[in-house]
Formats: sequence, structure tokens, C-alpha cells
Amino acid sequence: MTMDSVSNIGQLDLAFVGFGEAATAIVEGWGARDGLSTAAYDIKTDDPAAEVSQAKFTDYEASGVAGKATLGEALDGAELIFSLVTADQAETAAEAAVPHLAQNAIFLDGNSCAPGTKRRSAAAIEAAGARYVDVAIMSPIRPALHKSPMLLSGPHAEAALDVMERLDMNATIAEGDVGTASSIKMMRSVMIKGMEALVLECVLAARQAGVEDVVLESLDKTYPGFDWPARAAYMMERVTTHGLRRAAEMREVALTVDELGLDGGMSRATVDWQQRIGELGLAPGEEDHKARADAILEKLINQQDG
Repeated sequence: MTMDSVSNIGQLDLAFVGFGEAATAIVEGWGARDGLSTAAYDIKTDDPAAEVSQAKFTDYEASGVAGKATLGEALDGAELIFSLVTADQAETAAEAAVPHLAQNAIFLDGNSCAPGTKRRSAAAIEAAGARYVDVAIMSPIRPALHKSPMLLSGPHAEAALDVMERLDMNATIAEGDVGTASSIKMMRSVMIKGMEALVLECVLAARQAGVEDVVLESLDKTYPGFDWPARAAYMMERVTTHGLRRAAEMREVALTVDELGLDGGMSRATVDWQQRIGELGLAPGEEDHKARADAILEKLINQQDG
């Protein structure tokens, strides 16, 4: 069956390549849908550590999807495929999928990659007879889940939009070729992830100097309504929780800026902060900016002393 012949969503065979936060949130948002066949494969199931592999199969079961031991099993007969891996694995995942793709299947590449990376992936997918769509997820996946805003671009964006609307997703077409949606996401990340890095450096240094209250109060006067203390706490928590994934995305952002004939030096500096804080392994938590800053500083100072 091709996607063009699907008359209702209950007839859809769907697969996820990568089953981390984004995929589990989307499935959670959909809830139970009679007849919707959903399979998934995540590279963590290949981990030699049994506890890591088993934890991923537990994730599949908890989400109500058919977790598969191999990529080929997950993609067998899939009409719609979501690729949601880390940015540094996106092209590898697309290439690995090629031998297993059904003719006319739609491959939704929702990874945060440079346009050039997505164009290479598109060429591989299209050569296999499937349909590639550049997808940019334009907000944190929670709390909106499957309703998170997504941009689609490329020659098959209309076909993807049709089925995503039937899945009650919030997708919009960004007119243009493959790479258009990812360009928008990458340029936005220069600011969003870059601001997180600036907040880290500003608040951590101000906390060490004992002047963070005055600094944040001053920023609130310069940018009224932003609520710098609350925003700082949120941004620092996000980096401690997702810094490694953000660093991988920002490497692609820097590459995007380079591809445009500019120097992605600011984005590469952002990579450094995101990577460094992500590697600390701090637990997520609802803390104020001072508590979060103290937790980060303690880890950083201990590293230096060690």
C-alpha cells in the first residue's frame, strides 16, 4: 500500500528511527489509535551493556510501540518514517535506512542538521525510491508533544503535510527545496542556543563575583518583561539536561554558517559551553537560578581541582 492510497489513519504503518525524548513525546501525544501500527528501532538496543539495551526495550513497551532489534525489522513495510536521532547521527541513520525502505515511503528527517547534511541524506533516500522531507521541530517537544510546531520543506512536503494533519500534528510548509526548513531552524538556534551559552557565562561569573542579583536586575530594566531570573534558571536547567544534544546541533549550526560563506565562530563557542555543561551529568530539576548556578559551579570547580 502506498501513502496515496491511505484513506484513514488507522491503515498507516509507521516507524521511528531513534526512540528518545522526541519520539516518545510524539507517541505519548497521539495516545491510543486503533489500527495504527507503530514500530521503532534505536541504536541503544545494540549497546553491549545489557542494562542500556533493556532500558530501551522498556521504553518501547511503556510507549506501546513494537520495539525491534534491527533497523530492517522496524522499517519493514513502513509507509511513514520519522528519523529522530542525534544531529551527528542523522546522515548515518538515513544511509542505514536505504536498503530497507518501501517504495514511495515518506522519510521525515526531523533532526537538527545543516542544510547540506539534509541534502545528502535526501539524495540517498530518493535514490532508493522513497520520498524525503526536511522537517524542523521549532520548539521544545514538551509540553506540546505531537502538536509541537514543525516546518516541512522539499518536493514531498505536501504529501507529508496531508498525513501529519491526519495524525493531528502541527505542521506547516516552508516553501523551498530540502534545506529550507533546516536553514530556518539552524539560524534560530544561533540565537536560542547562543543565548543559553551567554546566560551560563554571565550568571556563573556573576554568581562567583557575588553580584548576580544586581546584574539580573539591571538586565530586567534593559529588557522589561523578560524575567531574567526565571529565564536564567530555565536556560541553565535545559543545558545541564540536554547540553550534549544541543552541542551536536550547534556543530551543525556552525557548519551551516560556514556553508553560507560566513564564519560560524560564535556557534562554535556555543558548542563549547553546551558540551562542557552537558558532560557534568547534573540531574534535571526545578531550581532557582542560584541553586542551579551553585550546582554547576561546584562540578566545574571540582573538575579543575581534580
